[in-house]
Amino acid sequence: MGTPLAIKGIGDGLLVTVPEGAWQVVRPSLLQAIDERGEFFRGARLVLQVAGRSLSAAELGGLRDELQEREVSLAGILSSSEATRSAGANLGLALEVPRTKLGENGDLEPISFDPEGDQALLVERTLRSGQKVRHPGHVVILGDVNPGAEVVAGGNVVVWGRLRGVVHAGATGNDRTVVCALDLSPTQLRIGGHITVSPERKGKPRPEKAYLKDGNLVAEAWKTS
Repeated sequence: MGTPLAIKGIGDGLLVTVPEGAWQVVRPSLLQAIDERGEFFRGARLVLQVAGRSLSAAELGGLRDELQEREVSLAGILSSSEATRSAGANLGLALEVPRTKLGENGDLEPISFDPEGDQALLVERTLRSGQKVRHPGHVVILGDVNPGAEVVAGGNVVVWGRLRGVVHAGATGNDRTVVCALDLSPTQLRIGGHITVSPERKGKPRPEKAYLKDGNLVAEAWKTS
């Protein structure tokens, strides 16, 4: 795929813009890109932006099946082609994406992602049980991440509050990412392909940073210098 995938976070889903080109060339390239970022895409709801490309129900259904094999669900298709929209509707796919900020149901306004930059998604509220945030870049949360909530980021995760849910930094395979929180006590912590659970807390909570050191997940005091 000559042009990198353009990805936007939409709550617990991802909006992916498919580059121009013949579908028989673009489709396997899209699947390859997903395979290369398997940990990040696994479990995600995918909405594809295919512009004016005309796709049949058989083509969309075939893609949906291939995505399901990768534990990715095809939730929607965005296109200006009536044939594609009709095929998507017949398969029960969404034909538009709601542009709402994080609310009671955990939806997020789409945020652009530049894979070559350092852009981050800022969430200015507490995440409650059942809410998920999934973003290809860094994620900064001004609030708590309660038990049952989940944050998946391709980059770093910074929580200006209590982190007690599930967090996965470096979900695209980046082992150099970090997780920082004022109270770091997640039910599950992952960085890249490494996973752990929080030990029983001793003493008062303090700001901490978790990262990989010699292949092991470690946590230390979060300092500015």
